[in-house]
Formats: sequence, structure tokens, C-alpha cells
Amino acid sequence: MSQNLNSEDIKSAAKSFGFHKVGIATINNNYQDDAVAHLQTWLALGYHADLSWMANPKRENITACMPEVRSVICVALNYYTPHQHSNHPEVAKISRYGWGRDYHKIMDKKLKALSNWLTAQQEGIKTRYYADTGPIQDKVWAQRAGIGWIAKNGNVITRDYGSWVFLGEILTNLELPPDRPHTQHCGTCTRCLDACPTGAITKPFVVDANRCLAYHTIENRAEQLPDAIANNLQGWVAGCDICQDVCPWNQRFAQETDIKEFQPYPENLNPKLTELAEITEPEWDSRFRASALRRIKLPMLQRNALANLKSKKMMS
Repeated sequence: MSQNLNSEDIKSAAKSFGFHKVGIATINNNYQDDAVAHLQTWLALGYHADLSWMANPKRENITACMPEVRSVICVALNYYTPHQHSNHPEVAKISRYGWGRDYHKIMDKKLKALSNWLTAQQEGIKTRYYADTGPIQDKVWAQRAGIGWIAKNGNVITRDYGSWVFLGEILTNLELPPDRPHTQHCGTCTRCLDACPTGAITKPFVVDANRCLAYHTIENRAEQLPDAIANNLQGWVAGCDICQDVCPWNQRFAQETDIKEFQPYPENLNPKLTELAEITEPEWDSRFRASALRRIKLPMLQRNALANLKSKKMMS
């Protein structure tokens, strides 16, 4: 669809709705990033564990999500807050992304507002938006739109905020001038690979979910964690920030978010392992009502806390 809508107007609107970064990618077959081949190889190796939705064939062709799509408007929200994880043996660690309000709710509200603004500009504009909710390669599109680059730990790093960003996309039938895809800036650094306690980053740019603490603490529904995971939790009960915390880009460029909803709920900063191991269902329901951590069901949270306590007891 051709139009007179200016890309800079779209970017200004995105910023006015509170997005920290915005970029545009076009739909064509000229990308040289081998994204589909990389995904297919990763799936063939079984590195997605039981994340079956990662094998949705729509991920290989964005037009399967929206046949009319001609451009992808990619956005990012900075969620960093300067609080640090405690290394006290009695304290449970929760990933920064889960400290505050559920990011899906924040991102969804802003994406809806931007989509409504777009469709109101002229007749015939179509949109579809995702906030970590659709079968598309959001990190790939973020790199193509110039938001940042996919790092060796699989996260998108931005020059402005490091990798402490949530990603979202608006698919549209508008034919918009694309931004230049972001270049790679990890260089020879291997700090994320070296720091991972389970070797989940099998080689640069390849993460095996079967070995990843974040996967096991958030997605693994089994009653017991594998020994290789349970013995290396290092206090983590909900996600893991190790590979991000050691990243030089994060150490240099992280800056506090201006979105107040991402500020931590006090009880999420330094909860005790014993407290979470014994948490009741009413307490869990109340504590995580507006949190992305609701994905970690009560038995899983208890399991994670107990596994940490057992590991620490064996080491003492």
C-alpha cells in the first residue's frame, strides 16, 4: 500500500506513546542474516527443549501472520532499574524483567495506542501488533530495523540501553522506507559464554534451552529439575540475568527506565529462599497478580526455591 505518511511522523508518534526506540524494516527476501536457516538448525538440534511453539512454521515467513504486511515497525522499552541482586546464600534471585508490573500489559497498551494512531491517519491502513505474543522472530526483526544487534547470548543489545529492553512489533500494509539493519558489535568478547554456569551458550549466538537456568526456572513443568541445573542455580528461582550482568555493553550503557511500572515491587528484590519454598497459594496469587512471574506456577516456584536450598546445604 502506497501512502504519504512520513516515517519520521510514525517514529515521533511512537516516542510520544513512550517507546524508547523505534525502527522500521521492510518485507523482502534480500536479507543476508540467514535467520531462517539459523532457526531451522537450532530446532533440529532440539535446543528449544519443549518450547513447541518455537517450531511454528509462521516464524519462517512473516506473511503467514499477516498476508498484507509490507513493513514491520519495531519498538523497544527500556526496563532497567539500578537495584542489584544479592549474593547472600539465603536470598532468592528474580530476573530484572520480572521485578515490576507484567511487561506484556505495558507493551500491549502502548502498541494498541500506536496502532490506533496509525489506522486513523488514512483509510485502508491495516495493522497487527505483538508484544512477545506472536510467531515471529522478534529479535531478528529488531536487528533488521536497526534497534540493536543479536548478541552472543541471544539477546538484543542496543547502544542506548544495553540488552535491558522489551521488544514489540507492529505489522502493517504500509510500504515504509526501512532503516539500516544494525551491525554486530560483540567483537571477540566471550564474557557471557564464560559466565554461564551450565554452558547453555554452546557457541556464540547459540543458546541451548535444555541447559538454560531461565528456561528451567520459568518453563520446565517437571516436579524435579535435572541435577545439572539444580546444582548450579546459584540462588535463581525466576529467570537468570548472569549473561546480561557480565556484558560490557550493559555495564557501560544501562540507564534507569522512566516507566514507573517497571520499578520493582519491594517483595521481589530480595525474598528469602525459605519464604518462597513455603509460600501458600493465596500468598502466591496475591504477590504475583500483576506480574509476568505468574507464568511460574506455585509448585514450580516452590521447587526452584527448594532446589536452591538443597544445593546450598550440600555445599556447606
